[in-house]
Amino acid sequence: MAEPISSFQDLQQVVLPQETEAAKPQIDAYGRAYATGKRKDAVARVWIKPGRGEIKVNGRDVATFFARPTLRMVINQPFVVAGRADQYDVICTVNGGGLSGQAGALRHGISRALVRFEPDLRSALKGGGFLTRDPRVVERKKYGRAKARRSFQFSKR
Repeated sequence: MAEPISSFQDLQQVVLPQETEAAKPQIDAYGRAYATGKRKDAVARVWIKPGRGEIKVNGRDVATFFARPTLRMVINQPFVVAGRADQYDVICTVNGGGLSGQAGALRHGISRALVRFEPDLRSALKGGGFLTRDPRVVERKKYGRAKARRSFQFSKR
């Protein structure tokens, strides 16, 4: 059993294991950082590595997969906030949900992968709200209702 801490000086000398683990990057044998992002029903598996800023989504270019400029802007937000635009290549697979949810999941995954690659970026991304998983999901349908909240049409006769 560990020695009890009896003074303030003993408390200052204690090193927590989480502090030492969080400071070093988590990179695989191929020089990539992996993270999973989620939004609504969409799940994105994201790998980032240093490169020229190319983004591949399900084997296709990001411009063909996400045709709307607003969705591409959402995906690039973590890089802009971190000041790392066009410095990382992104390879990802996305499934589930619609295009908007998939773009949000990809943004979440890129943010988490950036933190795994460069732990110093955590404060900037956390301040922008990119590391928080958006908990809003579609409300379920209830019995006695036409949809989640809509009642059946009322008829007097």
